[in-house]
Amino acid sequence: MIPQISAYINTHKQDLFNLLEELVLIQSYSRNKTGVDRVGECIAREMTQMGFSCKFTRETELGNNLIARSPGIQQAGTTKNQILITGHMDTVFPEESPFNWYKEDDTKCYGPGVADMKGGLVVGIFALRALIHADLLRGKPLTFIFNSDEEIGSPTSRELIAKEAQNARLAYVLEAGGMSNDIVTGRKGNLSLNINVTGKAGHAAFAGSDKASAILEMAHKTLAIEAINQPEKGISANVGTIHGGIGSNTVPDKVTAGVDFRFLTQADEAGVKTRIQQILNNHTVPHTRSDMSVSSGRPPMPQTPGNLELYDKIESLAMELGKPVRSELRQGVSDANLIAEQGVPVIDGLGPMGEKDHSEDEYIQRSSLWERAILFGNILAEI
Repeated sequence: MIPQISAYINTHKQDLFNLLEELVLIQSYSRNKTGVDRVGECIAREMTQMGFSCKFTRETELGNNLIARSPGIQQAGTTKNQILITGHMDTVFPEESPFNWYKEDDTKCYGPGVADMKGGLVVGIFALRALIHADLLRGKPLTFIFNSDEEIGSPTSRELIAKEAQNARLAYVLEAGGMSNDIVTGRKGNLSLNINVTGKAGHAAFAGSDKASAILEMAHKTLAIEAINQPEKGISANVGTIHGGIGSNTVPDKVTAGVDFRFLTQADEAGVKTRIQQILNNHTVPHTRSDMSVSSGRPPMPQTPGNLELYDKIESLAMELGKPVRSELRQGVSDANLIAEQGVPVIDGLGPMGEKDHSEDEYIQRSSLWERAILFGNILAEI
């Protein structure tokens, strides 16, 4: 434990909350390019003041991604063996959402993205400030990616993150921590599909037993998809949306289902994909056909020996700070999954403790904002 880090954070607590409020009050729905870019400019201001070089990847439809590199990388002239940090600037709340405010009470902070994950961005920024104050940033090769589109599958940033991970010795992701002071050592992978069934339209009054109803075929496929569920193996399948048909008196010729799958291993992912293809190829209703498209997906983040070794070191630091942490295998996905695919040890969930994200009840535990900044500062200094 480094006392100067705790001292700096403890004397700048209000500054943490000021920056958190500033970021939360910028509307940054994933498809609100103007808002996400405003968040990026705000963060670039903070990072530049600390001596980081900042570069934006310019995007036309989505927000620009920001890559900030430490003076240590600038001096070395290479990113080889860098420490990679990532955090996303976008939120799930549409521009017209009434959830557009920030408030605090004695124990919690509330607002859109306060947990997912603007609180984590504040943790990262102030951990770095504390390192500079303690003169511990000198020579450290750090790259911090602030991406614009994690909530919609990281379409513009996933290649950037993967490329930077290839030069990293280890990585940290600042998504929210669990409510029992959990940090994330593994995550399930996911695959989100749109499955389309096409049949033949007709008047319901004249339909025979061989009617080519797309909805009827999708009903059979829904049952088959739901049968993929194996909770004992960590495999889940969920048909979440179905859209099709134009009226009750018309045989529907088109229907689309939105389906989500989760899995723990690449082998299970391969098995799920095989089963999906079998379901698509098998038609119960004559004269119907099926296809699918992938809307998003991330590979699993297994609890590798490298992750667990890194966790053990963090656990020791947390014990020294008097704030014991717990290892968590989290159900949801993040950009840590993309880093893990590159074979890099990665720890996630290092942001403040929070929950009810993706809802208007989203909050973080107030004290965890500065506690996690202290922990992360020590992690960067010691590991």
